[in-house]
Amino acid sequence: MRRFVTIFLLIAAGLLPEAGSCAGNEAESALRAELERSLDQGLPGITVALATRQGVVWMGSAGYANIETHAPAHAGYLYGIGSITKVFVACVIQQLADEGRLDLDATARDILGDAVVGDIPNAGQATLRQLLDHTSGIPTWEFDADWIRRGRGATLLTERPWRKDEPLDYIRHGRHPATNAPGAAYAYSNSNYTILGLVIEKVTGHEAVREIHERVLAPLGLTDIRMEGFEPVDAARIPARYHYNTADFRRDAGLHPSFRPVARGLIDVSASNLSTEWTAGGLMATARDLAVFARALRDGALVGPQGMQRMLAFIPTRDADDPGSEVGQGLFRERLEGATLIGEDGGVLGFGAVMGWLEQDDLVIVVMTNVGSMHAGEAAYYPLKLVKSARFLRAARRLADSLSPQAARLPVSGPAAPQSPAH
Repeated sequence: MRRFVTIFLLIAAGLLPEAGSCAGNEAESALRAELERSLDQGLPGITVALATRQGVVWMGSAGYANIETHAPAHAGYLYGIGSITKVFVACVIQQLADEGRLDLDATARDILGDAVVGDIPNAGQATLRQLLDHTSGIPTWEFDADWIRRGRGATLLTERPWRKDEPLDYIRHGRHPATNAPGAAYAYSNSNYTILGLVIEKVTGHEAVREIHERVLAPLGLTDIRMEGFEPVDAARIPARYHYNTADFRRDAGLHPSFRPVARGLIDVSASNLSTEWTAGGLMATARDLAVFARALRDGALVGPQGMQRMLAFIPTRDADDPGSEVGQGLFRERLEGATLIGEDGGVLGFGAVMGWLEQDDLVIVVMTNVGSMHAGEAAYYPLKLVKSARFLRAARRLADSLSPQAARLPVSGPAAPQSPAH
């Protein structure tokens, strides 16, 4: 029997216009088919939002929020967005720089002092610019063997939220060397954005989550983006969290006593929380609010022209696992089939997500799922694999064009990426 799939088209005043044309119905059916194929790849549930200059024009969900109770996935759930959190942090940092309150050529040690980062490799040499684009050489706590087991696996802390700077303890005292000299190479590091969160708090005197709300979310009227572990989150709005129960995950992370095996090679990891990630990956969001945020960022409504120029100053990552990808200050540029996507993807325990906009079209794409793939091996399926599918991309573009044809044919507003990236 074909698995239960539910798609919600939310039609509200000015938000989601009806798709009345034959072409629109065909494109919607094609996109629904791609969501169902993603379930065949192992996703328990998936939610997608598409936005153009006219707003969020389509939202749809497939599969289950809870595969044991058969509660359907839908667009009202809050999903963990992982490293997409870093884009919000980068926006705040760019705003502070444009206000003259922060020098991007300063180092973490200049701002936070030796007592906070003095024993972290490169923290006294790498600039904030290099933290933003992951060329700092500061090692990431995410791949420390002890942290993996304590942050996502067998010895997971479930009895209390993590301290904001606690993950940095896993790269202190010579546990890991610098990956490279500052500015010499790209090496993705969660540590960069934990430190940037501390910088925000030092410079503003406020909690980083407060600055994200006041500077980014409140101006857009967004209320469905929350930092788990550091502000209230309605547990009833969070789907069951699953993770791929692979040999790689069992070897590297191990199974916590609370992780329950469920159907289709998954474990239920709902006892976990995202306080382990904080400003490196702790935000939760609905697909709609994340799409509104991405559209506003693209169109220059959150960060000024100079800040956006810095965010869009892409350089090659030279990442063997992702050839052709480029990194800016908080954003990435990914090559897709006949298009390029600017944004970020995220993966944490229990969740995966992609957020970005196409350079060639007036189209923002958000994809979210309630299964995590971190430490699960290359075969694990995650949202970026779906977005890179030519069939998915073709259906999404066609559907957006049918729902907002004028917007799709107009040039995208907002700042353009520099032709010659300056570092």
